[in-house]
Amino acid sequence: MPTDIDWFSLDGQTPVIVQGITGRMGQKHAQLMERYGTRIVGGTGRVRPEAPSAFPVFASCEEAVRATGARASICLVPASDTLAAVAEASAAGIGLIVTVAEGIPVHDALRIRALTRAAHVRWLGASTPGLCLPGRIKLGFLPDVALAAGRIGVISKSGTLSYEVGLRLIGHGLGQSAWIGVGGDPVKGTRFADLAAAFAAHEGTDALVLIGEIGGDEEEEFAEAWQRLGKPKPAFALIAGAEARQGVTMGHAGALVIGQRGSLASKRRQLESAGVRVLPTIGGLVDAVLAASRTTAEGQMP
Repeated sequence: MPTDIDWFSLDGQTPVIVQGITGRMGQKHAQLMERYGTRIVGGTGRVRPEAPSAFPVFASCEEAVRATGARASICLVPASDTLAAVAEASAAGIGLIVTVAEGIPVHDALRIRALTRAAHVRWLGASTPGLCLPGRIKLGFLPDVALAAGRIGVISKSGTLSYEVGLRLIGHGLGQSAWIGVGGDPVKGTRFADLAAAFAAHEGTDALVLIGEIGGDEEEEFAEAWQRLGKPKPAFALIAGAEARQGVTMGHAGALVIGQRGSLASKRRQLESAGVRVLPTIGGLVDAVLAASRTTAEGQMP
């Protein structure tokens, strides 16, 4: 049965479980997410009498869903355990699964993608800092200092670059309608293009910021989707890796250039043809978003 969860339906009433909640990171981030406003209703993990959980701990996702009505899960388990965790959550009827572990094997990611698609489950990962609808819900470890409610959508491959962009925009009074990290893995559950229609249709989003990198073809895919949607609202992009030398191994597993597709020139050309302004620096990006925001506030077309 298709999930009824869409990105902008998430809020502080959405019941969330943490898989791996009794581990050190599970305990820490469950408390931080709850403090932010996320409704953590419990989790799964090995019961540890020496370190009792502040949340209900269930033997399985099925038991957790039955007891709490959980609709979303964040997996705070090692990379080697992520496939099993996602399979369990998916079978239990969880509609949104976020996975954060670095280094999930590609063959595991392929299996996760297949099983979540078959179950009509939204999967954010393989590795992602998470997502946030500021002031409503946070799933992951995005820094609160870079988050504030507003009308700018942010989608990103890079955690740290997006934190910097968010922090600078907040300094000018511009917060986010939603922040969604797709991660830099070659195999993932949610790609930039998958988010285009949601942000285009969202009335609470005035403009969209895309933070990408050289390699892979997600930015080109997004440009094609944005073009088909009719260039619905102002969009801006920053592509990391402009100074990378050809043939040098990049840190992100998905940073592969095949032919010209995936290169900086290809991404810039296709994004700009779809009406997306590509800026060379964070400062330039922030200035462009500010200028568009002022124009929108004055009731003019950007």
